[in-house]
Amino acid sequence: MKDRPNYLAGFGSLIWLFVVGLPLYVMLVATFQSRTDYAANGPLAFPERFTLDNYVEDLGGGFAQYLLNTVIVTVCVVGIVLLLVPPLAYAIVRSDGKATGRVFRLFLLGLAIPSQAVIVPMFYLIDEAGLYDNLVGVILPTAAFAMPVCTLVLSGVMRDITPELYEAMTVDGASPWRTFLQLVLPLSKSGLSTIVVFSSLQAWNGFLFPLVLTQSSENKVITMGLYDFQTEHGVDIPGLLAAVVLSMLPILLVYLFARRALVQGLMGVGGK
Repeated sequence: MKDRPNYLAGFGSLIWLFVVGLPLYVMLVATFQSRTDYAANGPLAFPERFTLDNYVEDLGGGFAQYLLNTVIVTVCVVGIVLLLVPPLAYAIVRSDGKATGRVFRLFLLGLAIPSQAVIVPMFYLIDEAGLYDNLVGVILPTAAFAMPVCTLVLSGVMRDITPELYEAMTVDGASPWRTFLQLVLPLSKSGLSTIVVFSSLQAWNGFLFPLVLTQSSENKVITMGLYDFQTEHGVDIPGLLAAVVLSMLPILLVYLFARRALVQGLMGVGGK
């Protein structure tokens, strides 16, 4: 007996497609219109004349620098997380010492402290260190606030590695460092992909730290650069939406290439 089609589910899917697709349509269509045409025809109208002027003006008007600054911040944050979190998670999983447990609990405490609660002392600390209005002053706190979640995720993935594999490496005479490089890291690829995506999103979409810890236009990131499209005479909506599309593309590519490993990392080693 053939299964009867679920018309209610199909109808619900169409509604959900409309809810998701309409904002994307409005955003993309606006980027290919001039400001005059957009104001005359409205946000739902299909463009009569396609133009790439919004993208050209964005990239030539300083937004390219904001995009480059954001890429620098994101790459550096991901690099710091990948350099510090895997050895830390490995030590947490394999060590039975009290000091390691205290460090882990300290990192878990970081999950309960929002960045908004410490932004004032963070400002004074960055200023005293001479890093105010510097990308380094944005990179360091962004990486610090990404590390607790990354450590929690990666330590959970490493705990799923069976003890027999560790014992086999020990019987072969492998040192802890060799075990970490040849056993733990290869089996933690899904967890590593997860923390890369998470830290990338944290850095790419960061707003509070760039807002408080930078001032000059040379050190603006894209979340701050979007304010440039708002003037005392109004908002350049087509230019703003073109900038939003440009800011979405790099992080969207990261997610598309790592989405499978991201899901596996959240479920455990090998997706189990």
